[in-house]
Amino acid sequence: MTNRNIDTGTDELLCEVRDRVAIITLNRPEARNALSDRLTPALRNMIRVCGEDSSIGALLITGAGSAFCAGGDVKGMGANRSVAKQAMPFDDKVADLQERQRLLTGALVSVRKPTIAALPGAAAGAGLAIAMACDIRIAAESAFVTTGYLRVGLSGDYGIAWLLTRLVGTARARELMFTGDKVDARRAETIGLVNRVVPDAKLQAEAFALAKAMAEGPSIALRYMKDNLDEALAFDFATARDHEAVRLIRTAATADHREAVQAFIEKRKPVFKGN
Repeated sequence: MTNRNIDTGTDELLCEVRDRVAIITLNRPEARNALSDRLTPALRNMIRVCGEDSSIGALLITGAGSAFCAGGDVKGMGANRSVAKQAMPFDDKVADLQERQRLLTGALVSVRKPTIAALPGAAAGAGLAIAMACDIRIAAESAFVTTGYLRVGLSGDYGIAWLLTRLVGTARARELMFTGDKVDARRAETIGLVNRVVPDAKLQAEAFALAKAMAEGPSIALRYMKDNLDEALAFDFATARDHEAVRLIRTAATADHREAVQAFIEKRKPVFKGN
C-alpha cells in the first residue's frame, strides 16, 4: 500500500499514513511536545480527519524526541498568556475550554477504530489525558507519567479524572492526582496505566506493528467491539449483553466474517475489506 503524508498545517504536528496506520507525531521536542496554539488545533483536526478516513484502520499517536507530551505549556500560563483570553468573561472561558476538550480527548475517545499511544518519554497533565483517551498505551522503559496539575495549582482538564479513575481505580486515581508524583513505566504497567513496556529502541517498531495488525483487522467488528467495551462502563449487564447480541448478528452478516471463516478453513491469513 502506498505511503502518504497528510499536511497538518504546521511543522509542530506530523502525520504519515503507512499500511493503513495513521502515525500522528507531536513535533515540539524542544518543549517536550507541550501543547501550543498551533499544535493543539492541528491535533484536533488530525483526529477528526483520520477518524473519518475509511482508508485508515488505526491511529498511532506519539511524540518526537524524548517525550510524549508535557501537557500545557507552563510558560504560556504566565506572562505570555493571551491578553484576549484573560479578558474573556468566566462563562466564555468555560465554554471555550469545554469545546476544546470535546474536540480533542472527546473526539479521540469517540474514534471508532483502534487508537494507540506510544510513549517515548514523559506524558504529563493533558498529555497524559491524551494518552489515556487512546485504547492502548505502550511505553518505553525510560518513560514516565504524571498528572502534574498539583504542581501548577490547577485541578485538571481534558477528562483526566474520569479517564484515570476508569484505568486505575478510585484510590490510585486520587493518589496520582493529589500527589502529582512521577510514575515510572514499570509501575505504570503494574497499576494498569499502560499496557506494555518495551526497550526504548524498540518502542516505535513495536507500537507500529501492533497498530498495523489492528489496521488489518475487520473494521466493522472492531468498531462494534469498541461500542461494547464503552457500554460496559455505562450500562447494566443485561442491557450491555442485549446490545452485544445485536452487534454480533450484524457482524455475522458481513463479508469480513465470511472471509475469516473461509480463511480459517483454508488455513491462510484473512484479507479484510471492511464490508
